[in-house]
Amino acid sequence: MHCLRQRYGGNLIHSYAGPNMVVINPLSTPSMYSEKVMHMFKGCRREDSAPHIYSVAQSAYRNLLTTRQDQSVVLLGKSGSGKTTNCQHLVQYLVSIAGSTGKIFSAEKWQAVYTILEAFGNSSTSMNTNASRFSHVVSLDFDQAGQVASASIQTMLLEKLRVSRRPEAESTFNVFYYMLAGADSGLRTELHFNHLAENSAFGILPQSKPEDKQRASQQFTKLQAAMKVLGISGEEQKALWLILGSIYHLGAAGATKDGDEAGRRQFARHEWAQKAAYLLGCTLEELSSSIFKHQAKGLQHSSSFRGGSDDGGQGDGSGSKITALECLEAMASGLYSEVFTLVISLINRALKSSQHSLCSLLIVDTPGFQNPRLAQQQRGATFEELCHNYTQERLQTLFHERTFVQELERYKEENIELVLDDIESSTSLSVAAIDQASTQALVRTLARTDEARGLLWLMEEEAVQPGGSEEAMLERLFSYYGSAQGENKGANLLLRGEKPHLFLLGHSHGTDWVEYNAQGWLSHAKHNPAAQNAATLLQDSQKKNISGLFMGRASGATVLSGSIAGLEGSSQLALRRATSMRKTFTTGVAAVKKKSLCIQVKLQVDALIDMVRRSRVHFVHCLLPKAEAVGGGGEPRVTHGESADSGLMTLDVGLLRAQLRGSKLLDALRIYRQGYPDHMVFSEFRRRFDVLTPHLTKKHGRHYIVTDEKRAVEELLESLELENSSYHMGLSRVFFRAGTLSRLEEQRDVQTRRNISLFQAACRGYLARLAFKKRKIQDLAIRCIQKNIKKNRGVKHWPWWKLLTTVRPLIEVQLTEEQIRGKDEEIQQLKQKLEKVEKERNELRLNSDRLESRITELSSELADERNTGESASQLLETETSERLRLEKDMKDLQGKFDTMKKQMESMEMEVMEARLIRASELNGEMDDDDTGGEWRLKYERAIREIEFTKKRMQQEFDDKLEVEQQNKRQLERRISDLQADNEESQRNIQQLKKKSQRLTAELQDTKLHLEGQQSRNHDLEKKQRKFDSELSAAQEEVQRERSLKEKLAREKDMLTGEAFSLRQQLEDKDLEVCAVNLKLDQLDAELQDLNSQESKDEASLAKVRKQLRDMEAKVKDQEEELDEQAGTIQMLEQAKLRLEMEMERLRQTHSKEIESKDDEVEEIRQSCSKKLKQMEVQLEEEYDEKQKVLKEKRELESKLLSAQDKVRSGDIETEKRLRKDLKRTKALLADAQIMLDHIKNNAPSKREIAQLKNQLEESEFTCAAAVKARKSMEVEIEDLHIQMEDISKTKQALEEQLSRLQREKNDLQSRMEEDQEDLNELMKKHKAAVAQSAQNLAQISDLQAQLEEALKEKQEIQEKMQALQSQLEFQEQSMVEKSLVSRQEAKIRELETKLEFEKTQVKRLESLVARLKENLEKLTEERDQRSSSENREKEQNKRLQRQIRDIKEETSELAKKEAEASRKKHELEMDIESLEAANQSLQADLKLAFKRIGDLQAAIEDEMESDDNEDLINSPPGRRRYCFDRSDDEEEEEEEGGATQGSYYSRYRYGSHVKDDDGEDRHYETTS
Repeated sequence: MHCLRQRYGGNLIHSYAGPNMVVINPLSTPSMYSEKVMHMFKGCRREDSAPHIYSVAQSAYRNLLTTRQDQSVVLLGKSGSGKTTNCQHLVQYLVSIAGSTGKIFSAEKWQAVYTILEAFGNSSTSMNTNASRFSHVVSLDFDQAGQVASASIQTMLLEKLRVSRRPEAESTFNVFYYMLAGADSGLRTELHFNHLAENSAFGILPQSKPEDKQRASQQFTKLQAAMKVLGISGEEQKALWLILGSIYHLGAAGATKDGDEAGRRQFARHEWAQKAAYLLGCTLEELSSSIFKHQAKGLQHSSSFRGGSDDGGQGDGSGSKITALECLEAMASGLYSEVFTLVISLINRALKSSQHSLCSLLIVDTPGFQNPRLAQQQRGATFEELCHNYTQERLQTLFHERTFVQELERYKEENIELVLDDIESSTSLSVAAIDQASTQALVRTLARTDEARGLLWLMEEEAVQPGGSEEAMLERLFSYYGSAQGENKGANLLLRGEKPHLFLLGHSHGTDWVEYNAQGWLSHAKHNPAAQNAATLLQDSQKKNISGLFMGRASGATVLSGSIAGLEGSSQLALRRATSMRKTFTTGVAAVKKKSLCIQVKLQVDALIDMVRRSRVHFVHCLLPKAEAVGGGGEPRVTHGESADSGLMTLDVGLLRAQLRGSKLLDALRIYRQGYPDHMVFSEFRRRFDVLTPHLTKKHGRHYIVTDEKRAVEELLESLELENSSYHMGLSRVFFRAGTLSRLEEQRDVQTRRNISLFQAACRGYLARLAFKKRKIQDLAIRCIQKNIKKNRGVKHWPWWKLLTTVRPLIEVQLTEEQIRGKDEEIQQLKQKLEKVEKERNELRLNSDRLESRITELSSELADERNTGESASQLLETETSERLRLEKDMKDLQGKFDTMKKQMESMEMEVMEARLIRASELNGEMDDDDTGGEWRLKYERAIREIEFTKKRMQQEFDDKLEVEQQNKRQLERRISDLQADNEESQRNIQQLKKKSQRLTAELQDTKLHLEGQQSRNHDLEKKQRKFDSELSAAQEEVQRERSLKEKLAREKDMLTGEAFSLRQQLEDKDLEVCAVNLKLDQLDAELQDLNSQESKDEASLAKVRKQLRDMEAKVKDQEEELDEQAGTIQMLEQAKLRLEMEMERLRQTHSKEIESKDDEVEEIRQSCSKKLKQMEVQLEEEYDEKQKVLKEKRELESKLLSAQDKVRSGDIETEKRLRKDLKRTKALLADAQIMLDHIKNNAPSKREIAQLKNQLEESEFTCAAAVKARKSMEVEIEDLHIQMEDISKTKQALEEQLSRLQREKNDLQSRMEEDQEDLNELMKKHKAAVAQSAQNLAQISDLQAQLEEALKEKQEIQEKMQALQSQLEFQEQSMVEKSLVSRQEAKIRELETKLEFEKTQVKRLESLVARLKENLEKLTEERDQRSSSENREKEQNKRLQRQIRDIKEETSELAKKEAEASRKKHELEMDIESLEAANQSLQADLKLAFKRIGDLQAAIEDEMESDDNEDLINSPPGRRRYCFDRSDDEEEEEEEGGATQGSYYSRYRYGSHVKDDDGEDRHYETTS
């Protein structure tokens, strides 16, 4: 806090907070954003630059160029904290520094873009006079050279309802005020603005203050100029003004109330509505029907989308309650939404480009946190402000995830133990209260469940619920996320407000509590057809400029679900962004809920977060220095003119502290300082910083293959002499403390700079030597030309030379003509080859285009299949979760059923005992009638005792219950006291925890300070060692300089001695010159004597002169002929040289073109074939695996469900029926046995009782067997379930293994591709080296030819020397002057020096050839190594393919096992069916037994009631035997003839009883 206050007081609004940037919005406009400041940050690293918003842009741009990965900059903060302004600065810096191809993106164009966006998307609010009311993403696409290739803007979450409805003391969008104030007379007349309305239903009125009007007029002029800059034509501008004017006139027209006399929805003032219809290009009736008619039908349709149709008259949310004003507002908001989307499309049209782009940089700007209480407004926040706050919360969650969660997970993966303070949780709790979805979000239902869900889902449910209201929505929200009455704000982030429709939500980790007013929120969740009719109204307009614009937009998918605008773009990156956003809206829950108005808010934010998450994110935290509240008079509480000299007093410390706590910047800074924020993979670190340790490279050699990267990195770090506490070795990467990697980068830059300087020095030396050699060759050539000219003068008058010069050109002309004809033939052949190659190239281009189109089609199909697969997998997951829940419920019910079964068995045993007691009492009464009274008295006494004991037990139970209740109340009191104590202790513990955290933080800070001191000491020690080494080197250099000085002194002495000797020699030479002059004087005297002698012979002299003149004339003629012949020879030689050079150039260019074309064709063919094969194989494998898995899953689930249903329904029902029948049979048989026990003297009755007992035992046995069979079946079914689960688990494991192997395969393929690229680069280098060697060999051959020519010249010179020596001897004999001899000797020496120079040049060329051969051998070795590594990669790929094949075989074996399990299951189902048939037969037998038992009981009762019972008992046994015989015969007749049992019952009752028993016995025997 102190640091921020000090910097802000010094007008330094930017500060670093670890990897993040903190910007405090200044009260006055600072002058720190000029072009000069931009160039100060160009090319700088983050560590070398001061905190500035330009440094963030430079860092993102530098990372984009180095890593070729997408970057994004996210701006976070409250409303009015300067996010949009910083966004403009970021774009301005990137466009001006990076530049663009062809300069199509200029700062003027981007200024025009933001002028239009501010006009159409900004308005004045209570917290900011120019607040953005929409979220947008600026996408800058960069090409291979790092220049801006194309750009686009995507917008979302437009607050379109602000056109018609807004909070008090806030304005609508700026463009309306600009248009009302700045339109010229012609435009005013066309828009019918000559007479403005006094009031408006939308509150759009012209500004009253003159200065505001003047400012708005200037802004309108600026807006029109910006549209011209972006290429928006006049007709397009006119269409925009017409639609905006119609919105104004609709507000002036207004709407009638529902309770008027007509009772219809219509306009209040039809003249203004007529103006609006005229501007829109439609009739008043069409406009009125689009707004007011078919409302109930549309709303009913929207509500019946998710469930059945209830009575429309019930509840508050029915379609008939919508008002005319709401319809009008919906139409206005729909029109403005279409206009805004059109404006974004026109902007993207001006920004798009067809150039190829490599990666992109995204800048995310959203409206900041909104809190009306911060602006001292006594109102609740609106739904739009909730949406903007929700977006900021999601971005804060992304910041928390990138800063804390991913770092800690990375430390955990790399086994790095790092002691950190307790990091608080993210803002997921407040986010969940808004957007948490239920597990049954895919199910369209109207039922209100108890499962927790967010506010957006509750709004959607209550809007379509027949009786839904805001009160019910808030009650459900508080039941899910609310706190109890006694809890404080820290315990929960959702609290009730003072009024019914108010609630408090804690944003930013509970540091910013916003009070929301939910009144009328359900209208946001209801579809209003008027808003949807706006688009069709514009498309069907009679004005061509309006209909043309919107019909063109309707043909292209520029808007996603009516939410996200700006998805145009033809570049690859723009299409990828649009595909990503569409995927967010078409997968999972979004595919079902994308039409919902509330869920669209969540889906838009999901699309934004998903797009940002794919890149490397840079966060900029914008802070608000103080709250600027508007009082009653409309004057700001804090003025903007406050100067920066007030320093520390310009900050609201409490507000700033709350923002720091809410953004968790201190925690991020702490984890940045205590942890290891910089990390690199071992191989990358070794490759990057290997230049710092040249001794290791010399030690291992240049071609050393690293086997253990970790060991190599450890050795590298040891040689760099880093502290152990400044880095940590993980499993796959090395981690560094903050600042360590930047220091290493700086050292690397220094070393690289030094190496480049040495390389430049070597190159410059080589070039200087080449220039010197060239100068020497030129000097030699000049001397040669001079010598040839001198020779030509000597032989010019020689007749044989004349003959040679006349004959030789004729011969050479014939030879050159033959060569020209050969070259022409070669040119024709090469042209034919070139045409053939061009044809093949065009065919290959067509094939490549066709294959690329096929690849794009396959990729789109693959994306569609993946989307459908993901949605199906989500549906499958929901079904599996539902099935698991039902299985759990079934297990619970099964347990309850078992307990009830046990209770029923115990009750049956008690009933049996009671019946036996009763039977014994009855037996006692029948045996002895006398003792019956006593037993009855005992029975009555026992009943009275039982009742008395019951009353006593009830009294005791009541007393005990009262005592227990008193004890319970006392315990509850004690528990409440203990809870209060516990809460107090918890508060104390939290305070102690905070103290301990603060102390640990201070301890960590001291530790860090200590580490910093240690590192500083370490650096000082290193500097001391370096200074010592430099000192020793300096001392050695001083000693060396002393020795050199002494050596130079010695050399100086020697030179002085030599100079003295040279002076003496010079004096000797002077004496010799004097002697030579004397000789010359003597010779002159002799010459004068000779001249005097010649004067004597004048006649002879005249003859000699005449001969001399004749000879001179001949010499002149020969010289002229020689000059002509030399000119012709020179011309022919020049023509020959030109032809040869042209032919050589053509041959080289043609060969190069052929080679490049062959390489391009081969590369295109290979890449296309690879891509096509990979795509086809991937598509086939994914499609087959997906179809197979889905088919198997469906079959198994259907079989399992059918088996469960059959077993569950059939077994449970049959078991219940059997048990009921068994109970009834047991009771009846017990009664029959009791009744038959009375007949003691009857022998046949004993037999019947025995038969009945046998039948009972057999029935119990069969029932037990059936129960046992059922249990065995259940056990087998459970075993089958277990087997199925094991199979599914093994299948999942194999699928995971297969996916892992697939990923490994992909990694290996990527490595192979990288190795292939490296190999291609090496081959290119090899080809270049071969070409260079060929050129060098050609140079060597040329030099050898020159050498041979020089040798020939040497021989000729030697011959000439011999001739000259002979001439010299002759001249010496003939007393010629010595000057000629000395000149010839100088020529000889010169030729000898030339010969030595040629020898040295030959030696140097031979050494160059040897070096080139060595380089060629090294290149061949590198190629062999690359080929061997490629072979190893191929072998590894084959091994992986074999593993994949084995896994496929294992999956096939598992499929076989599944088939076998299904076969077993089928057999068990057959067994179940057979058991069901047996159960049915048992049920039939039981029914027959029931009938017979009933008849038996009736017969027994008749026999007991009959008066002649004694006659029946005393009757002879023959009659009874006759009866039994009759019954047996009748039974046989019944079985054979099918006679009814009713006749037997009527004729022979007692006999039929025995017969039935016998028949039943026989039936059970057959059944068992």
